[in-house]
Amino acid sequence: MRKGRLPLAAACFGLSVSVAGSAASPSQADCRSRDNGAQSQLLKCITEQDLWSHLKVFQEIADRNPGPSGHGNRNTGTSGYRASVDYVVKLMRGAGYKVTIQSYNWEHFDLLRRPIFERAENNFQLPKGWFVARLSGSGTMTALVQPLGGTTSKVDAASGCSHADFEEFRRGHIALLERGSCDYDEQVANAEAAGAAAVIIYNTAPSSDDFNRGGRRDGSAFEAHLVEPAKIPVIGVASYTVGAGLAREYGAGRAPAVHLDVQTRHKSAIDYNVIADAPLGDPNHVVVLEGHLDAIYGAGMLDNASGSTTMIEIALNMARTHTRHQLRYIWFGGEEIGLLGSKYYTRHLTRTENRRVVFDIDADVTATPNFAILVADPKNAWNAKRFPPNVIPQSRVGNRDFIDYFHSGGVVARNANNDGTDSNSFSLVGIPDTGIYTQQDCCKKPSEVKLWGGYLGDFEGVVPGWHEACVDRPRRWCDNLSNNDRFVLGFVSKAVAAVTLELANDASLDHAKRP
Repeated sequence: MRKGRLPLAAACFGLSVSVAGSAASPSQADCRSRDNGAQSQLLKCITEQDLWSHLKVFQEIADRNPGPSGHGNRNTGTSGYRASVDYVVKLMRGAGYKVTIQSYNWEHFDLLRRPIFERAENNFQLPKGWFVARLSGSGTMTALVQPLGGTTSKVDAASGCSHADFEEFRRGHIALLERGSCDYDEQVANAEAAGAAAVIIYNTAPSSDDFNRGGRRDGSAFEAHLVEPAKIPVIGVASYTVGAGLAREYGAGRAPAVHLDVQTRHKSAIDYNVIADAPLGDPNHVVVLEGHLDAIYGAGMLDNASGSTTMIEIALNMARTHTRHQLRYIWFGGEEIGLLGSKYYTRHLTRTENRRVVFDIDADVTATPNFAILVADPKNAWNAKRFPPNVIPQSRVGNRDFIDYFHSGGVVARNANNDGTDSNSFSLVGIPDTGIYTQQDCCKKPSEVKLWGGYLGDFEGVVPGWHEACVDRPRRWCDNLSNNDRFVLGFVSKAVAAVTLELANDASLDHAKRP
């Protein structure tokens, strides 16, 4: 643990002790065999020691299953991920849960050679300025780049999210699209239907109001994750600098030509979700606590062994707890490559099954060293316009439960968004949701330091530092056990436990109307 971490967390959370109580903790055996229906009882059972023991197991699993790089690996499709599934299944079955391993097909791809994206006067830098989208098609071409409408003013104005955006698009050109308010698959499908030779998707302009989730909203480049294989090459997501520069040239009357060479091979495999249903509570009213079990670029200990561990300890300590609504715990696969597991789960619920799920809680990153306390409010999601009308108003109860819990301990919590989290999949099918995350990557701003203490720069990784974080950073391989803070993990896990218990007994969820 780096010097300064624990005092930082303890100082920020100093007033929180009264929330959990100060009496000695009961034994682990007592906690897991009794009804913890009172919040004070439950929170005494959520201990840093037990949480950390699960994190250590996930690190050991990663270390025993190195990837091609030689580093520990729990990514989707690896033996490390399957071993993580087996670990969770064993614990949940041992605690008396009805466990289902839900399998689904997922598509992945290989780049057959180093891709090229260049102009005569400029070879764009990979991967700093652009990525090849996951499941991109293949192709080699030199063609003109055409932005839709010739403007970069508004994301929704001409982002390729509707067929009408392509009315003036010329077949055979390369479609230049800003990241829009729809899935990448929809943008690409519309471009293919319009006769585009290829697609370049680029990030929107950075905004000081954005909550930066892994570089996704700061204008930088990152890998776009398509769910369906594309028929044409897809560059995505290019940085705002790269994309806006091409759009400006077109707007000035100089249609830019670029050379692309992208060669891919698509493959199919099986992935897994773990679903554990509690034996108690009304199965016609289900509250889901979920998070993703997969990693990205290695061991994935902060993102998201921390959230997975939070869920494990809550489930183990609530296995004998009577609640008004049934509790369901889901560890999803494929989150890091496009919310694959949660999309499959939510889209394959029957109408009756969907309506039985009265609320969803997401735990995604719960132990960040240079933390923030952010509530995943669907109201602020980048694709909120696509949610059924009940989602945002009916999600307020869960958001309020998180805010109230933290405030009762003298800690500031701030509403953020559910971008890139599995709760976004629940929003899209009309299930109200909330969640918690403690941030990752870069960059913590002065206003956030004022709220939560800590340092400017990265939320995790090298603290203090800038753009040196471990999560979502290819080839860094440093999201390991040392990238987590024990105190933050303990405190935030207690918050998730308190909100889970509150919602599992919330009578107002009995009568919430759904479209």
